[in-house]
Amino acid sequence: MADEDKSNKTEAPTEKKLREAREKGDVPSSKEVGNMTSVMSLFLIAIFFLPQLGPTLVGTLRRVFENAGQVRIGTDLQGIHDVGQVTTELSGGVAVVLAPVALAMIVAAFAAVLIQGEVVVALDRITPKWSKVNPLEGFKKIFSIDSFVEFLKSVAKVLVVGGISIYLAQMAVRGVWQTDGIAPEAILPYISRFAGLLLIIITVLLVILSIADVIWKRFQWLKKLRMSIQDIKDEQKDMEGDPLIRAKRAEQRRRRAQQRITTTVPTATVVLTNPTHFAVALRYDNGTDQAPVCVAKGADLMAAQIRKVARDHDVPLVENRPLARALHDVAEIDEEIPFEHWQAVAEIIGYVLDLKHNIQRLPPDGSMLRSWD
Repeated sequence: MADEDKSNKTEAPTEKKLREAREKGDVPSSKEVGNMTSVMSLFLIAIFFLPQLGPTLVGTLRRVFENAGQVRIGTDLQGIHDVGQVTTELSGGVAVVLAPVALAMIVAAFAAVLIQGEVVVALDRITPKWSKVNPLEGFKKIFSIDSFVEFLKSVAKVLVVGGISIYLAQMAVRGVWQTDGIAPEAILPYISRFAGLLLIIITVLLVILSIADVIWKRFQWLKKLRMSIQDIKDEQKDMEGDPLIRAKRAEQRRRRAQQRITTTVPTATVVLTNPTHFAVALRYDNGTDQAPVCVAKGADLMAAQIRKVARDHDVPLVENRPLARALHDVAEIDEEIPFEHWQAVAEIIGYVLDLKHNIQRLPPDGSMLRSWD
């Protein structure tokens, strides 16, 4: 059954699914990126810091050994105080020298997190859970595919780095033995060159391995979060509501709109049409309304309903395609129409009122009387 569920999860995770995973602290994370930045920081330390810090550290240790015979350690509490003073001087000197190294390592740790682009702080990751201490769950993690891949990577790294280290060490030793009259003080710089070369090679290999591991972790993360079609439908239901409920709400809105049409359209002075796609019912009561008011509007089926109610109640229908379309887009129900349309609507209403008083004249430009029952 579990295999069947996994086989159904063929769809890419939605943004909501990804967001919820990040909120829980479930993000793709590669340990190889941390290893890479650590080695790179060691490489930078060896190049930029050690040439300056090495002599300082050696000088600090030399002073300790040179003054060792002059240090007097008392008895009882005084002895403890004297030992503490010597230890403080030594640790303080070493700390000052190694502070840049520690700072570089800290920066490397933060860089490893920022490079992967998924920085989250989630309490869910540190909340105590039984699954974290459950032996059965621990065995499942040990024998999982991810653990096997990590094991293979570790073995491969040990073999590759070990092989390269042995090869370079042999080259360095062979170079020392084959060089006649090499001075002892030249051996350390000679070995340092090989150590730097080893760090460069390891850094390059770790960069390649980190890129591959980040891609693999991202792929595994997305695969784990895959969804079935039913999962996507359920998520849409949660976000938008059940389709049946939405249909019922839409039906209620249509019913209320139709009820409104049957009560407001009979009070209209004129109905502007497109002639079939749009209908806008306008009311203008001289002495009450300062400007024409939109009492109803609709498109397609709603427009047909407005026209029907208008004919049943002897409300004039005037066809004016551009004006009807424009008012349908900008006019708000129970509000005055925008000022820029007053003049055009006033001409139509004047034309309709003249016809009611048996004053025959041509309709305004672009308008046509469609019905007068």
